[in-house]
Parts: sequence; structure tokens; C-alpha cells
Amino acid sequence: MPHALRVRDFRYLWAARAIAGLGTSMLVVAIPAHVYAVTGSVLATGVTLAFESLPALLLGTVSGAVADRWDRRRLMITADLVHAAAISVALLARSPETIWLVYVAVLGQGTAAVFFRPASQAHIPAVVGTGPELTSANAISSVSTGVVGLAGPPLGGLLFAMYGIDAVVGAAAAAGLLSATGIALTSARPHTHLGGRSGLGQGLRLVRRAPATRALLAANGTYLLANAALTALLVPFAVSTFGGSTDVGYLLSALGLGFLVGAPVSRRLVDRFAPRPVIAVAQALVGAAFLLMFNSTSLPFALAAAFLLGLPGVTVMVAVQTFVQRATPGELLGRVTAVFMTVEAAVAMTGAFAGPAMSEAYGLPVALNVACSVTFLSALITLWFVPAGAVRQELSPSPRR
Repeated sequence: MPHALRVRDFRYLWAARAIAGLGTSMLVVAIPAHVYAVTGSVLATGVTLAFESLPALLLGTVSGAVADRWDRRRLMITADLVHAAAISVALLARSPETIWLVYVAVLGQGTAAVFFRPASQAHIPAVVGTGPELTSANAISSVSTGVVGLAGPPLGGLLFAMYGIDAVVGAAAAAGLLSATGIALTSARPHTHLGGRSGLGQGLRLVRRAPATRALLAANGTYLLANAALTALLVPFAVSTFGGSTDVGYLLSALGLGFLVGAPVSRRLVDRFAPRPVIAVAQALVGAAFLLMFNSTSLPFALAAAFLLGLPGVTVMVAVQTFVQRATPGELLGRVTAVFMTVEAAVAMTGAFAGPAMSEAYGLPVALNVACSVTFLSALITLWFVPAGAVRQELSPSPRR
């Protein structure tokens, strides 16, 4: 059994996060499909997607301050309950005149997720410590997140096609309640309240005090920007190169398999080597795998490249997350995690628009190769700006006020 799963509380926390993630990912396809079925409007469907990203952009750093000041276990339980209640509002949207209720539901569900994530990330070191068990926990969590992210959307779409939106929303709400129950079964832990300023911008001020964390934020933001652009171009690439959108499913499955195989390898790499070379080499290998995949004309070759992409891809996720958790004191971790989460949301939205826009202007091959080049740029930023060696407790708590 992996190290982290030997810890009882982590088993409950991991299962709760996986269940909650499955419920949320089932809505990715079903909610926009329901909006389009009710309204017949592409614009209304697009507004739904915009509301999904809005909470992370507006409340990301605030949620981090809350995670540092409140009991994180109770905060996660509250977020799960809010998620279940909020998404249930979508059941009332049955006509174009009431479709605004879907926007309310998505906004509420997204807000709950924004507060859940930094609390969850900051709570993991309190449960498993900062030794090898932490790397194991992050590797396991990354795999389950990838698997859930692949399985949830098609499952939600299938449920919607067979039984309608009621079944999907009911399943998502039930997942939130199950997640809250699982977290409630974990042990209560002492919470250190940190005095001083809080709110918007506090997380950024903390990151500015930490050179290695600040450099890693820039490198990871660049890396995720490229990933978002390439993800947005994946369907056009599959259709234009292989002749069908179903090939996207094959590529995603190969990527998921690479994640599964790469998880135990990533854990060993992160514990054995310094963060800078591990992250930089993994980012460069991701760029190389993207180049191979998007410049292939054979589906088997593209599938092999997608599989190889998953191996360093999971390593980047585990290494960045573990570095932040080890370099940041527990009472500051919520805010610092929220900064990374907010940057991730911002670059994801930017890349999703920039990739297709560049494709329209200069053609799909140019857009794909430019985005791959940005991935290599992230590796150079990591090598150039992240200090050599492992950095632990880079930040120090501010005095109480």
C-alpha cells in the first residue's frame, strides 16, 4: 500500500476529494448541454462557461485567507454542503425565462469549489506530515484527479442523454454530501490562527517574500498557459488530422494511462532530487511529447506520444504541489495555494482564448507549435530563476497582531 494510504485520515480525505471531484466533473458536459437544450442559444451556453471560471478569478486569494483563518476540516465540510445545495438550484431551470437559475447554481457551486481547494491542499500536510508520505499523498491525489477528470464528463453526458439533467444534478449533489460525510469522519486537528492582514492581495504579498516560490509561480503559470492553449486546440487537431472527434477520447485515455504509470515514478523523483531539475526536466519532456503528438500524422504514434506526455505531466503536478507545501508554513499555506489556484484560472482562460485565436490568424500547425515552444519556455524559467537545492520553510509567519 502506498505510504499515504496507510494514514486513516488521508484515506477518508482522499476518497472524499475523489467523490467530490467526480460529482463536479459530471457537470462539465451536462450543464452546458442542458442550457443549450432549453434555450437553443450558443451565447447562453457560453455564459454558463464564463460563470464557471468567475469564482476562481474573483475569490481565489480571499479563499486562501479564509483557509488560513478557519478550521479547514469544517470549511471543507461547509463547502461540500454548499455545493450540494447550490447545484440543486439548476433543477428549477426548465424554460428560457428561468435559465438564469443555472447561472446562480454554477456560480454557487464554483464558489464552493474555490473555498474547498485551498483548504484541502493546506490540510494534507497536517494529516500526513511533510516527509515521504506527503509526496505519496500528492501523487495519489494527482492520479485520482486525472482519472476523475477523464471519466466524469462522459459519464455526466451519458446520464444526461439517458435520464436528463435531474439525474446528473442528483448525482452531483449526492457526491457533495458523501464527500462531506467522509471528511467529517476524519479527526479534528488543532488549527493555528494567524493574525495580521487578510483578504485580496495578502497571498501575493506572501509570495513576493519568497524568491523560489515566486519564481515557481511564474514558471508554472507559463507552463499552464501553454497547456490550456494546447487543450483548446486538441479537438480541432484530432478532427483535421485523423478525421474524427472520437480520437480525442483515445488521446485522453492514453494520457490518463501515462498518469497512472507515472505517479509512482514521480513520487520517487520528487523525494530523491531537488525541485529545480525535476520540475524543469519534466516541463521540457512535456513540451517534447506535445511536439511529437501534434506533429504526428499516425494515430498510433500520437497515442504513444500522449502516453509519454502523462509520465512527466504528473511529475510536474506532484513536484510543484509538494514544493509549495514544504516551503510554506501550514498557517500560510491556504493563501499561497490560493495564489497558485488564481493564476491557474487566469492562464487557463487566457490560453483557451489565445490558442484558437492564433489558429484562426496563422493556422493550426503554427498555433500548436508556438504553444509547445511556450512549454519549453517554462522549463527555462524554472532553471534560470528557481534557486538550486530544496527550499524548506521559505516563508516565516508574521507576528500576531
